[in-house]
This record gives sequence, structure tokens and C-alpha cells, in this order.
Amino acid sequence: MIAVQGYVGRKVAVLGLGRSGLATARALEAGGAQALCWDDSAEARAGAEAAGLVLHDLGRAGAFEGLAALIVSPGIPHLYPEPNRHVAAALEAGVVVDNDISLFFRSLAVQGWDNYERIPQVVAVTGSNGKSTTSALIAHVLEAAGREVQLAGNIGRGVLDIDPPGDGGVVVLELSSYQTELARALTPDIAVFTNLSPDHLDRHGGIGGYFAAKRRLFAEGGPDRAVIGVDEKEGAYLAGQMAEGGADHRVIRVSVNRKLRGPGWQVFARKGFLAEWRKGRQVAAIDLRAMRALPGTHNHQNACAAYGVARALGLSPRMIESGFASFRGLPHRSQWIGEAAGVRYINDSKATNADAAAAALGAFENIRWIAGGLGKEGGIEALAPLMGRVAKAYLIGHSAREFALQIGDTEHEIFADMAAAVARAVAEAQPGDTVLLAPAAASFDQYPDFEARGEDFMAAVRAHIGENFAPI
Repeated sequence: MIAVQGYVGRKVAVLGLGRSGLATARALEAGGAQALCWDDSAEARAGAEAAGLVLHDLGRAGAFEGLAALIVSPGIPHLYPEPNRHVAAALEAGVVVDNDISLFFRSLAVQGWDNYERIPQVVAVTGSNGKSTTSALIAHVLEAAGREVQLAGNIGRGVLDIDPPGDGGVVVLELSSYQTELARALTPDIAVFTNLSPDHLDRHGGIGGYFAAKRRLFAEGGPDRAVIGVDEKEGAYLAGQMAEGGADHRVIRVSVNRKLRGPGWQVFARKGFLAEWRKGRQVAAIDLRAMRALPGTHNHQNACAAYGVARALGLSPRMIESGFASFRGLPHRSQWIGEAAGVRYINDSKATNADAAAAALGAFENIRWIAGGLGKEGGIEALAPLMGRVAKAYLIGHSAREFALQIGDTEHEIFADMAAAVARAVAEAQPGDTVLLAPAAASFDQYPDFEARGEDFMAAVRAHIGENFAPI
């Protein structure tokens, strides 16, 4: 646990008692603060009380008197579309509003670090798509190279729930826009920006607010090194802002769309090959084509970003390549399930928007595509250029009929549930086909989350391919 510093003997309220909220309360108390906890859910309050935490009704009169801060969990809106009523009350009362990410950065360094040969470092990864895989890949490569590493944030453990890093330890954080927008302290040693596509726009007041939330990771404290995907205009703009010129090696530019040129530090992938260039010449290359857990252009972008971080941390290209080769991927993200009778089965339940689904569709040919759920604004019309890769679409969920109207002449069929869709896809698949779950929609119409949807898909596949099922 990271004991929170700066609040000894003071009262700090914690709003939201999920995983991060409970860890925050415990970390505050470990640092000498008095944690006062609240959640509008009676069930969550009961769980916190059973864990020995003190409840504090933030809705009662005078609830914010004497509070030093209100620490807000990431799922609770603090600005758009409307601030949560407790957040609004805190702001009205002049109480500082912050989150656990900020507390982590304020509290990580301790006096014991003076005796370390290598000061621990923090790598923070943000972006619209790929940040989970990029974070996990960075952690895996470091671990494979013998480095002490912990994975936390929006993936793995809560940031305040990890162990204090040891000599030379690295903490890899995946950070969402919800987390970066509110944090008052953001000081990673290395910051990563994968890409940007429209998402969570209601929470950020539009695409500009969404990008501004991501940009705070780079602007608030200023990382020592920035690894930035430059294939969108926002990333190119951010890289330009962070660099003092084209030869500034504090910025590592990443691309999967083109060969990057110039005197700076670049990592790019073309036709399945990753290349590192510095000072206008190539210094290393890796063949990504045979790495089963990293299929497609989107995963090659993840690999480029992870490579840049690992190089910035002192790893050799061959060490990184070895780590890539042993990486087994993340559940529900281009996850290889198995193969039977020449047919591959891939679970990309995390592809909850059209951009993520496009990345999955672009990674394979002859696709038996299982899609649908609770569609997002804009639907899947943007996927039209990829329909030539789809042999047939098997549509499920709330938006199945809407999706059917948006895929043109692509053969399709609508099913009541996942089991029926998988059964038909398995029955119709031919050798060389890929049965791919890439929903391009949220899961909440039929499932509690995308993980449950992915598990249902895998169970249905397992029922058909038996011993060939190969979980990650």
C-alpha cells in the first residue's frame, strides 16, 4: 500500500466505494488521515462499514465543514454533463476535489529512496484505444528482462493498493481520461499517448475537452520522456508542443501509418516490421508478424509505444523482442481463443466502439463477425470500407437491426443471443476463416460488462472446439 502523505490528522472524504475508493480510504488512514467514506449505494456503504471504514453522509447539512479534501472515484462526473451533487457541494464549500491518481503521485516518493542506487520510475499510459494492451506489454517486457514492475491504475491493482516500489522498480499505470482530467498532480517519468478517437464525449463536453483531459498527463508536471502516437492530428500537435525541436530526443514519435523522418527519435511499423530510427538512421528492427498476441496494425501501434518506453528505460532491442515474443495478450483484447479445423477464434469483446472494431477487423481476413450490443453514437457506418473482409456478420443485442442497415450488402443474420450466433458461425466457417467477436458496441443491454460478454463468447466457443480451446 502507498500511504497517502500530506493529510496527517486531517479529515478527508472519499466519494465512491468501489475498488479504487476502498483502497484510497485505507491508504489515507495508513498515512495518518481520517477517511470519511460515502457512496449513494447502500450496498457499497454496507461493504465499507463491514471493512471497518467510517461512513460520512455527504448529503446532510454541514457535511463538508472541516474537510481538507474530497477524493472522487473515476466513474463519478465532476463537470460534464452535470457535476455529481456531492462534488458540486464540495466546490461550493471551497473543499479541494481530487482523485487517487493525484494522491499517488504526491505520495510515492519517500525518504528511503535516498539509499536507492536507481530511483523508482513511473510510466503512465493514456489514449483512446490500446492503452490496456500497451500498459500490459510494457510491464511484461520489463518483467521478462528481470526488472521489478507493478501494473496498476485502470488495469491491475488500484494505484494506492500497490507495494512501495523497490530499488530500480517501475510502476506502469494505465490512465483513463476520467482519471487524468481530475488529478491535481500528474508527474510520471515517462508519459505515453497512444491515439485519439471520439469517446466519453458527454463526460468531457466534446472532443476538445476529451483531448484536453488526455493532454493534462503531459502538461501538468512535464514528464522526462514522452512517447506519442502521431497518426492523428492531436498526437502530432502534442508531440510538437512537447519537443524543443525536431532533434529533441525527449519525445519519441510513434506511427503505424508511415515512415517517420527527421533527426529525432522515432519508432514506426510498416508491413509488420517495427523500426527504430535516431538521428536520421535506423538502429534496430523487429519482425512483428509471427507474434500471435499482437495481430494487426492496432497492436503494432501498441508494440511501437511499448518499445519506445522500454528503450527509454534502458532495455536493448533484443531484450524487447524476446519480451514481445513471450507476451500472451490480455483477455478480451484480440485474444486468441483457439483453432479447430483450420478456423481461428478471436475474442475482442473490448472493441466497444467502431474505431476499436475497425482495428480488429483490419487484422484478419475471411471473418465471421459477431457484433452488436448497445450501439454508440454514429453506429458502425464508418466500418463500411472493411466489409470486404467479412464473409458474414452475426448480429446480436439491442442494436442488431440498426447495424444490419449500416453494413450494406454484407451477408448477415440476427440472433437472440451469443450462443446462437456462435453456433451458426461455427457451423458455417470454412478453413482459413476467423470467427471474431468485435462488437463495436457497449455490452450493457445483455451483460454487466464487456468481460462478461467475452466470457460468454469463450464458453460458447469452448462448447464447440473442445480440447482445442486455448485460454490466455
